[in-house]
Amino acid sequence: MRVTGKVALISGGAGGIGAATAKLLAKEGAAVVIADLLEDEGRATEALIAESGGRALFVNLDVTSEDSWNSAVQAAVSSFGKLDILVNNAGVSHRTGVEETSSEAWDKVMDVNVKGVFLGTKAAIPEMRKAGGGSIINISSIYGLVGSGTSAAYHASKGAVRIFNKSTAIQYASENIRANSVHPGFVDSPMTRAHHDVPNIHEERVAKMPLGRMGQPEDIAAGILYLASDESSFVTGAELVIDGGMTAQ
Repeated sequence: MRVTGKVALISGGAGGIGAATAKLLAKEGAAVVIADLLEDEGRATEALIAESGGRALFVNLDVTSEDSWNSAVQAAVSSFGKLDILVNNAGVSHRTGVEETSSEAWDKVMDVNVKGVFLGTKAAIPEMRKAGGGSIINISSIYGLVGSGTSAAYHASKGAVRIFNKSTAIQYASENIRANSVHPGFVDSPMTRAHHDVPNIHEERVAKMPLGRMGQPEDIAAGILYLASDESSFVTGAELVIDGGMTAQ
């Protein structure tokens, strides 16, 4: 029970890494707020946690809206009394190079992946301050650390999350509010499934990883749990890479 008594809000919590994180944090003792636009999937995750004896609440969240974020945070506090953990997980992907990326596509990726992280952090900090501290966990990507032949907007957005995280960590360390980024490698999730189902893509990606397999949402959730718990009380501004060894090459 590594996060007993804590309250966590997880954006994009209805599926994939977000749902795996919600289930794991609830299993380890936290009350979890599953925040997403996908209501059916979010309520299904909420029900699964409740059936297992955990505490969970689904709230509708548009991460690009400041009002929506403020409402989600207040729902967490109203239901569970405080907010200790924020997992900025919601994100979108876009796989085109610089010249092929439209300005509209660029703006959409930046709105969700970067503005969403900023607004979530901004909304959560006052409540974490009241609680005497907290842990903010920003989901970036190995594509926030290295480049590739495509995904220009996605790379830029995840790199922005990495540096924004460090700025947050420095600004709020004196208030015991920690901020760390997680950098998943190739993971099978709802966001990646369509791409991984393309013939040979899955095999090509697995071949790039020294550990010889695709990551699973639960692999990333385990790292998030560590950063959410008091075990990481001396960790802030850090980058936790969970990629099967891919970027070590």
